[in-house]
Amino acid sequence: MELSVSTLADWVGTAAAVLSPLPALIQAYVLAAERLHGDDTTVPLRARGKTITARLWTYVRDDQPFAGPAPPAAVFHFSRDRTAEHPRRHLAAYAGILQADAYAGFGELHLPNRKPGPITKAACWAHFRRKVFELAEVARVPLAAEAVRRIDRVFDADRAVNGCPAADRLQHRRSIVAPLVADLHAWTLETRSRLSRHNDLAKALDYALKRWAAFTQFLSDGRICLTNNAAERALRGVALSRKAWLLQAVTAAENGLR
Repeated sequence: MELSVSTLADWVGTAAAVLSPLPALIQAYVLAAERLHGDDTTVPLRARGKTITARLWTYVRDDQPFAGPAPPAAVFHFSRDRTAEHPRRHLAAYAGILQADAYAGFGELHLPNRKPGPITKAACWAHFRRKVFELAEVARVPLAAEAVRRIDRVFDADRAVNGCPAADRLQHRRSIVAPLVADLHAWTLETRSRLSRHNDLAKALDYALKRWAAFTQFLSDGRICLTNNAAERALRGVALSRKAWLLQAVTAAENGLR
């Protein structure tokens, strides 16, 4: 028996309405966190006569790295585009720490006069490392390889306190990790001064230097992680599914030609 698209849509809509209190509770729990991870990824959206690129957003509560007792959880939002109005709406009532990438749409969340309060910005070291790692591995840039080695020293030193209470993490970071970060900063400034602004490594180093306050925020707060991997992991299933959707579309097209 064939069912119309409108009938199937009505079923999905009704089910979503019945279940709506559950995601509302999850969202309230997630936004009660002292620190959040935030990220987004692309998803294909069928539109009239074409497919457009929509977005799936996630905000993750994960207190385990600083020995928090609350279990982790994630909330997801969908939007047709990636404009700044979406994170503003998602986090309208939040005033904690947001660990995220350098997406400009988060900018207004960090303004001092924001209500109910500014959101503290914490950058992701994995994004910085990824930029220089690609130059080291693909382009074989020696200075990029040195940057990776120095960044890895920071990761190795901080890994020793993963899962420890925030106060212990902060003490370890101030005594062990901070000198490594200061050394990396001095090396980055000196190296950048010798590079053209059009140089690919210069652009990668500028990514961190222009946001150094956000990158070093973890040195003053033991709750902050080095990376935003928690949010990226929450979206990994969607990223992997995109490949499956593409494969299914290609297979269907090939079958149609046979």
